[in-house]
Amino acid sequence: MTEPALVARRTGVDLNEGTAAACGTFGELLQGVLPDGTDFLVTFPITRGTRAWFRYDRAGPLRVYPAHKTKSLRLARSMLDARCATGGGSLVLDSDLLIGKGLASSSADLVATARAVGAVLGLDTSPATVENWLRPIEPTDGVMHPGIVVFEHRAVRFRARLGTLPPTTVVAVDEGGRLDTVAYNRRDRPVPPVLRAGYAHLVDDLAAAVRDSDLRGVGAVATRSARLNQRWLPKHNLDALLRLADDLGALGVMCAHSGTMAGVLLDATAPGHHDTLAAVKAACARLPGTVSVYRSAAPSGAVPGSTHAS
Repeated sequence: MTEPALVARRTGVDLNEGTAAACGTFGELLQGVLPDGTDFLVTFPITRGTRAWFRYDRAGPLRVYPAHKTKSLRLARSMLDARCATGGGSLVLDSDLLIGKGLASSSADLVATARAVGAVLGLDTSPATVENWLRPIEPTDGVMHPGIVVFEHRAVRFRARLGTLPPTTVVAVDEGGRLDTVAYNRRDRPVPPVLRAGYAHLVDDLAAAVRDSDLRGVGAVATRSARLNQRWLPKHNLDALLRLADDLGALGVMCAHSGTMAGVLLDATAPGHHDTLAAVKAACARLPGTVSVYRSAAPSGAVPGSTHAS
């Protein structure tokens, strides 16, 4: 039983208000298809995310703000129904993740919603249970799990935990527009057996690099994955970013495999990082698109605003 439910049982006081948060992910370190046909991705949690606030109202309707966050509204309703809770309430989402860019904005909204509503209703919001809540709604990134994980996004299922990395920074260039990830994930994408085997080797390489805190190894896998993804969702700036990363001694490049961004990966602990970051930002500013900077999340994957009910 969750802590809010225990408090309610011991005190007889209902907990009708809760807050929670979930981080986003800058694209993926790696995404592809394994030899058994499983679609997978590897998360890269960032410090930006979504904060959710939920207030339960036994007598009122269920509303979400902003009103276009209908997926979170659907999730909140399903959780209320599972708890046999009458009425509704107010769900407010505050996100600093751009929509349709490959930052897992929708996934972060849903995970934050599940945590906030679950805290109020005394429902299980462990990562595995959150997967169950989200599975009927849409393909989802693995941001309900802390750290870097291999995640089956179409099946909404955890596959493996890889661990955490030293602090890293991504200087990203957004090529514009929005991508509907649900529609994108419905597309048939034939991947030949030889390439599926290659993706399996990349998973092994990435697991070893994360285990050893080998940022160069991580950068090499991310770069290879970005190159491979050009056949399905090409980034026009990728060749320029590859040259830029090589010239400035970056770790490599990475991309939003189902989004509009690609970026240069930097070791935030390296000597002279501030100067390197400034040089990469200046070089990226000369490319078509909008430049932004993302930083890896702490090992917990937390963003400002922890789960709380009162």
